[in-house]
Amino acid sequence: MPDVLIMRHGEAAPGFPDHARRLTPNGEREAEKMARWLSQRVAAGELLAPRIYASPFVRAQKTAQTLCDALGTSLETLDFITPDDSPHAVSDWLLEQPDGAPIMLVSHMPLVGDVTGLLVEGSPAQGIGFPTAAIAELEAEIWAAGCAQLKRFTQPSQL
Repeated sequence: MPDVLIMRHGEAAPGFPDHARRLTPNGEREAEKMARWLSQRVAAGELLAPRIYASPFVRAQKTAQTLCDALGTSLETLDFITPDDSPHAVSDWLLEQPDGAPIMLVSHMPLVGDVTGLLVEGSPAQGIGFPTAAIAELEAEIWAAGCAQLKRFTQPSQL
């Protein structure tokens, strides 16, 4: 199975409605930094260019589009990866995906932490905190609860 990368969107401005919140200038810089880092890794052959999927919320779409622009890939939207969606639905969807390129999901807290907890520890309650624009890289033979390993966790401040 391909690796799965789970990313939280860049820093977003407060506002209402929630789905329309935009990235702050810092959030745009975070997304650009992570996009450059991923692009360098793909160019070096360290990582295959992932298929990128994002929540329909504006801040996730903008973060993901920055990645797509840097990697020369297209963006697909998944309606079931918004902040309060079910991590089990994401796991079920991953189980249905064909082998191939890595999959990257750009979403929100608490979902990114819950999905990571479910896949690695077997329970969404064991999720990890994600700073804005952080990326968790997981590997697994099967994308079921507790079957993945966390290979790497990187946030913009580390680059």
